[in-house]
Amino acid sequence: METRSAALDRARDHAVAWLSSMDDRAVPPSVDADEMVRRLGELPDQPTPAVEVVDLLAEICEPGLVAIPSGRFFGMVVGGALPAALGADWLTSAWDQNVLMRKVTPAGAAVEEVAGRWLLDLLGLPRGSAVGFVTGATMANFTCLAAARDTVLRRAGHDVQEGLAGGPEVRVVVGGERHPSVELPLRFLGLGDPHVVPADERGRIRADALGDALAGGEGPTIVILQAGNIHSGDFDPFADCIAVAREHDAWVHVDGAFGLWAAVSPRWSDAVRGLADADSWATDAHKTLNVPYDSGLAIVRDAKALASSMTVHGDYLIQASGDPMERGPELSRRGRGFATWAALRSLGRSGVVDLVERLAHHARTFAEGARRIPGCEVLNDVVFTQVCLSFGDDERTHAVAAALFADGTTWMTGSRWHDRAIVRISVSNWSTTDDDVRRSLEALERAAATAPH
Repeated sequence: METRSAALDRARDHAVAWLSSMDDRAVPPSVDADEMVRRLGELPDQPTPAVEVVDLLAEICEPGLVAIPSGRFFGMVVGGALPAALGADWLTSAWDQNVLMRKVTPAGAAVEEVAGRWLLDLLGLPRGSAVGFVTGATMANFTCLAAARDTVLRRAGHDVQEGLAGGPEVRVVVGGERHPSVELPLRFLGLGDPHVVPADERGRIRADALGDALAGGEGPTIVILQAGNIHSGDFDPFADCIAVAREHDAWVHVDGAFGLWAAVSPRWSDAVRGLADADSWATDAHKTLNVPYDSGLAIVRDAKALASSMTVHGDYLIQASGDPMERGPELSRRGRGFATWAALRSLGRSGVVDLVERLAHHARTFAEGARRIPGCEVLNDVVFTQVCLSFGDDERTHAVAAALFADGTTWMTGSRWHDRAIVRISVSNWSTTDDDVRRSLEALERAAATAPH
């Protein structure tokens, strides 16, 4: 017990020191992965005391860490970790619960049920929908699309328990700017490449093109829509698209990894109109809600459909109706709901709304400041939390991105959108302040001024 307590004490000290360094440290790491491999060394022949291992791990890894918890990290939509959620995540590891069955781990099961109910209420999604706690958006999409595949095949008279061979082909229709996290699950599920229909200049699927695609085919169909384009931040026209999909008895899934959270605020009521009429939704609590990693959410309107696709049986399993194992693909997993419950409880309804609106406010401030930088062009209407910048031709934009990375004050990633190199800003961290935005804009201006033309 003494060894365990000492190791936990040292881990806490290192964690507090790491988080306390966020205001002053450079955001990028100071060493690369190859150097980290060298420093981590070979497996020793003899045991090492736990406290020494913790100290050694912190000492070796610190130079290779990215300051993702910093308020100046805008490279990807990954969020940070709210204090209550981080504390709950530590408890989750200490409690070491495998949350599968109500009768075996009642605390974990109950927390997920309550957090799931709160989430449905906040997002305006149908009561009674099943909420599965999975690893992230990719597995949330997988989980929802498994229920979709099985359901549309069942409607067509095919039992997926017999396999896909001999069954009708399932059409999956996506927009031209879908995220790759919906295509990987399609391969996992044996559905292959989707049918792609055009998107408009803001990255939204065109409802008329969707209608044409659906009218041009038949058989079991899944339509995948998007809440939060990774570049523009924009939302597909849900009401129009879902109306078209219903005419063809298609299952409608919404990939809302970060943008689904716009539904908590009336500010985006027009953008998300019709969203709740879909059949399933996927999102990440570790993005906009700022829960630590391993916090994806798979939400399916028809709880029985999800249970049918996910449930397995074993003589040793003490199962009951409504078990967490009916809502996800794993038989061994940590209690993901604890941190999500803690985040929601700490924020309350008004706090969740304030968090989402504050992130969007910072994005608009970035766009306003970027427009004042000579040679900088904001390419998107900033409708949520994404900002895309260009500094002229591709070579010049790449040079600015490189100079910004070398500066170290902030992290903004390069990407391509509309066949142009861009610098992309993703605002998703609860701890970002007005001062963080100011410092990051100043760094962006320095990079633009010093990068070669």
